[in-house]
Amino acid sequence: MTTYASSMSPVSTDGPAPLGATVGIPRQTALVCLTLTVAAVQFSIAIAQIFLTVALLAWAATLVAEHRRPSAPPWMLSLILFAGWTLVSAIFSTDRGTSLIDTKQLVLFLLVPLTYEVVDERSALPMTTIILAAGAASALVGIVQYSVLHYDNLDLRPRSTLGLSLTFSGLMMLVLNLAIARVLFMTRSRIWPALVMPALAVVLALSFGRNAWVGWCCAVAMLLMMRDFRMTALLPVIAALFFATAAPQVVHRFYSIFDRRDPSNADRIAMMHAGVKIIRDHPLAGVGPNMIEHVYPKYRDAGAIMQTPPHLHNVPLQAAL
Repeated sequence: MTTYASSMSPVSTDGPAPLGATVGIPRQTALVCLTLTVAAVQFSIAIAQIFLTVALLAWAATLVAEHRRPSAPPWMLSLILFAGWTLVSAIFSTDRGTSLIDTKQLVLFLLVPLTYEVVDERSALPMTTIILAAGAASALVGIVQYSVLHYDNLDLRPRSTLGLSLTFSGLMMLVLNLAIARVLFMTRSRIWPALVMPALAVVLALSFGRNAWVGWCCAVAMLLMMRDFRMTALLPVIAALFFATAAPQVVHRFYSIFDRRDPSNADRIAMMHAGVKIIRDHPLAGVGPNMIEHVYPKYRDAGAIMQTPPHLHNVPLQAAL
């Protein structure tokens, strides 16, 4: 990421602001709003979207003021190709209007070049500190919900101020991974992430989110290998701590991952069978975004539990459709 000295130029109070300071205002606005986006998303998706809109507009103003084109990491190309093929899929959808409207989510890919351009080494640390603070606050709300308000079962899970418990557990997984990464790879500023890690780890366990658990296990194993392969010896210790301290219903939920008789697992398998059949009939363009609910009844297994799921609970299959 490039650091722009002009964005740090002082503004004179005795006359017109220097050109460098004028150029730096939209860049700083984009950075502040991006930071507010990643903090607010842990409490309200709607508020986060408002901040993201302002951040993108400020970034566009930055590009105009600096007379240049946007830049991005090389792997952005894969996201562009995915977005392009998603639009093709929407065009060939049986309900083109519904699918095209659903593609509005592709705008989130702009977070990659936006972050790549406005976040540098000096701003990364305070930004991640704010993310960790927001995550810790959200985690405490979730812990209170579990321990005081009895959000302690599959029908009523901790979700903080968010509408879906799955969204909450996914966000807690990401913030916990960020805290672990700072502790492992930074030589300073480790105290704050170390302090918030217990709350994040506890609420992640209490979320009953099996996909978030699996994602966290894969991520922490990768982080430990990147830091020092010998540190993977900590994984059995982490597992032992989990089984020794977790509530019985949480441990039972973990064991259900491997139980094919579990109703949700059986239904995931049924969805997988349906997804394969859908891909076989629509190998190139799929059925279009937001179309699973419409086409699933035609491909549903006889033993399927959910009659019209909005998605197949399987990212690779969902992307192929």
